[in-house]
Amino acid sequence: MASVYILFSPKLNKFYVGSCLDLEQRLLDHKNKIYSNSYTKITDDWELYSEISGLDGLIARKIETHIKSMKSKKYIENLKKYPEMRLKLISKFS
Repeated sequence: MASVYILFSPKLNKFYVGSCLDLEQRLLDHKNKIYSNSYTKITDDWELYSEISGLDGLIARKIETHIKSMKSKKYIENLKKYPEMRLKLISKFS
């Protein structure tokens, strides 16, 4: 099953949105800077802020794209604050 995840860097005060099939491994990859061209390599204080798990891979990618297209820190904060927003996204893209 796939996941959409949101990382937060306190140092940069920025979010990073991604999707993957294995969240635990992907977080280790970010931490170990496996992807040399990745945005997350610019700092090492990324924390898991939020996640939506148990998704089909295609749905996870659609939700990731949607969140990124919003270009809104407030939207991301509201996704965590209001769990019903996550449920609506799953329903919308399923």
